Amino acid sequence: MTRFYKPTLKVLLAVLLASALHASGWLAVRQAVTPADVVGLVRSVSYTPYRNDPKTESDDDATVERMHDDLALLSSVSRQIRTYSAIGKAEALLPEVAASEGLQVTVGAWVSADQDLNVREMDAAVEAVKASRAVKAVIVGNESILRNEFTVDELIGHIRDIKRRTRGMVDVSTGETWDIWLAHPELASAVDFIAAHILPYWEGIPADYAVEYAFKRYDELRAAFPGKRVVIAEFGWPSRGYNDRAAEPDPVTQAKVLRDFINEAERLGVSYNIVEAFDQPWKTNEGSVGPYWGLFKADRTPKFPLQGLVEENYRPAAIAALIAGALLSLLGLRRGRARFREAFIFSLVANAMGVAAGLALVFPLDTYLNLGAAFGWATGLILMLILAVVVLTKVAEMAEVALGHRPMRLLNPLADGGVGGEGGHHPRQGSRPLMATQGPLVSDAIPERLASQDYPKVSVHIPAYREEPDMLIETLNGIAALDYPNFEVLVIINNTPEPYYWETVKARCEELGPHFKFVFLPKVAGFKAGALNQALPFMAEDAEIIALIDADYLVDPEWLKDLVPTFADPKVAIVQAPQDHRDGDESAFKAFLNDEYAGFFDIGMVQRNEDNAIITHGTMLLIRRSAFEAVGGWATDTIVEDTELGLRLLEAGYSAHYTNRRYGWGVLPDDFKAYKTQRNRWAYGAVQIIRKHWRAMLPGAPGLTPAQKMRFVTGWAVWLSDALGVAVAIFSLLWVPVILFIGAHLPITALMAPAIAAVVIHVAHAVLLYRLRVKISPVRSLRAAIAAMSLQFTVASAVLKALIGDNLPFQRTDKGGAAKRQAKGRWINRSETLLGLALVISSLVLWFTNYNQVDEVFVYAIALAVMSLPYLAAPFMGWLERSARRRAEKAAKESDPPGPGGDATPARESP
Repeated sequence: MTRFYKPTLKVLLAVLLASALHASGWLAVRQAVTPADVVGLVRSVSYTPYRNDPKTESDDDATVERMHDDLALLSSVSRQIRTYSAIGKAEALLPEVAASEGLQVTVGAWVSADQDLNVREMDAAVEAVKASRAVKAVIVGNESILRNEFTVDELIGHIRDIKRRTRGMVDVSTGETWDIWLAHPELASAVDFIAAHILPYWEGIPADYAVEYAFKRYDELRAAFPGKRVVIAEFGWPSRGYNDRAAEPDPVTQAKVLRDFINEAERLGVSYNIVEAFDQPWKTNEGSVGPYWGLFKADRTPKFPLQGLVEENYRPAAIAALIAGALLSLLGLRRGRARFREAFIFSLVANAMGVAAGLALVFPLDTYLNLGAAFGWATGLILMLILAVVVLTKVAEMAEVALGHRPMRLLNPLADGGVGGEGGHHPRQGSRPLMATQGPLVSDAIPERLASQDYPKVSVHIPAYREEPDMLIETLNGIAALDYPNFEVLVIINNTPEPYYWETVKARCEELGPHFKFVFLPKVAGFKAGALNQALPFMAEDAEIIALIDADYLVDPEWLKDLVPTFADPKVAIVQAPQDHRDGDESAFKAFLNDEYAGFFDIGMVQRNEDNAIITHGTMLLIRRSAFEAVGGWATDTIVEDTELGLRLLEAGYSAHYTNRRYGWGVLPDDFKAYKTQRNRWAYGAVQIIRKHWRAMLPGAPGLTPAQKMRFVTGWAVWLSDALGVAVAIFSLLWVPVILFIGAHLPITALMAPAIAAVVIHVAHAVLLYRLRVKISPVRSLRAAIAAMSLQFTVASAVLKALIGDNLPFQRTDKGGAAKRQAKGRWINRSETLLGLALVISSLVLWFTNYNQVDEVFVYAIALAVMSLPYLAAPFMGWLERSARRRAEKAAKESDPPGPGGDATPARESP
């Protein structure tokens, strides 16, 4: 059973300090103001007797009952109410109920292009005037001219009709924005008073200037229409939603603006109406702020007091954020070996992610979500939280490498070097490329050399499926030069009937002597693992160690002599050396690939090795034969048999060791298609392993230590993160029309923060850790990041296919010139290119159509642009490869022009 996690004192102190800084940040942004108190009652507030949707509640008896409660509540804060429609069961009774509560009423008659509805509205308004003395005015239409529903003359006709029918019993006007009144003085002449809407928010006026601005417009109207009474028929400020240019909505700002306005209006003796009494959740036609203009929430609780201190309640978000930050910190630091500074930096980033999580989690508490917005929020939240964990995985590795303990389990690392350093070493130059490390020269637990009389027999297995024969022969020549007296070689040619691929290889094996065994398996099931299993009977009975290398590898003569001594410890089942490549300087394309591969072997593998949790890969691999047989040998139910075998050995309790010294150099994939094919196989195989071994990762499951489980789970998360990244990109694209045409209110900044962070951290991870461990320049680190990003869609596709089904055949990676020329016009990066362009175009559309300068829309546009980078990296890598190929073809033609008989290049036998 897994023991309960107890953080070390230094980790706990680091987390507490980061949490304290996090909490102080919430206190620093806490808003609290004390505007002048509102003394007495507000003059008037807009009121609609519905809670959710007028279409479904207009004839509901429950609406009438709730209206009684509403008006009783409003009578405690206001003298009068303004309505916008006169039809409906509740509206018909409203003047009578209002009178009973001591409220006066300005009745609204909603007129529009629907003539039948207009007749009903105006009839009901006239009836209300005649039925109740509480009705003091009628407002015919609401911003009808602004919406171009009528001509001015048509609206004046409706106004005159109401005035005629009410016979001077009440004043009659229409509600329009202040600029409409100024633009149509004939409208002002037709009304008893000017009912002007002055809403600074919709004009992008900053809150600090909103009240002054409103009274400037009021004074402008009075000057334009002397002798005409001017009423500010709508003034308000939203409490939630997106900004409109300089106008920022939030609860504290709403309270300050309204209290300042009411006090100034009372001081000046200006008649006014506050829009509105209660939040109206259905009001999505007014964008993100539509539902949030009320003095009271939709549940009828007050948003702010009219006297005393006003402060926004950050507590739910702060508590959620602090808990999320602390949990992410402690989970990410489970291994407990972190130094204080490492734990502190990681915890700071975890708390930053906690802020995004907290804001997103509590968003529905103060937000009215319809079905579409709720779906968007829930989907975005799930994707955000998963992506945040993935981002923190990389942050943890950055902190661990840059600030943590030096590696302690590495086998015989050297203190300088690099992936060829800045200039690069070639194995034929007599200098082995060596990786930099902070570890000791030789692990204290491993003998430096075998005793002279004790050389365990090593059986070197080289599986080959349609590999270029010249390349494979070069590999055999390198093996023949091993400085080790007791080994054999099994050259395993499988599923390759074409003589071109194996005849010369067989001949070379015969030349090299009897310890080079040519194993020909013309038809094998079970992919590479099946071939390796069928070759086992050809292995010498006294072989104690199995060595596995790929067909393209040149090995260092001291490979076995240096690493076989590790098996002196009977618990050791695996010794792994890194992959490296000898053709990284052939072209810019291959240089990008070579730098990208290096990071895994000098960063990820070194760190995993500290917890005895390395990933085995099928080249430069040594395996104890007895352990191999004890766990059942190669499994044929996965296309990554090497990694799966390594995990089984660790689950069985064996140890694995890793060296970052280079002992072998292969060749890079021929082209971008081959590069993608290889990564597709790795990602697909990773999901196969997850499906097969996930139970071993559960708390309390026997076999692996908690640290090993953490390493494998976080390693798998990196594969899944690419699939998640594509899902986030597609979901983000689908939400663009919602932003453009509907304007649903979502916490975009919080939801998008991990998506932006994922790309930024990916690049920072490469630049920092490649510099520290791989010892290459920032430019080379950046190109490694580009190469890795270019595979995101490939990995995502593989993960999706593996999750849906499990029938992908083994895919070989074309190397050594084996790749066939692509058909002319073949667009292998079509999906990535289209997705990347869609993200860029959507980003530009949002940016340049954001006329109201909404901050959240700008953030969304930036997020889309950032998310496009991995997908645009794919066509860039394709272009890089094609450019390199064209240059190589041009150079070949110039160095070897065709003779009189045509092409001088001899045709090879067709397989």
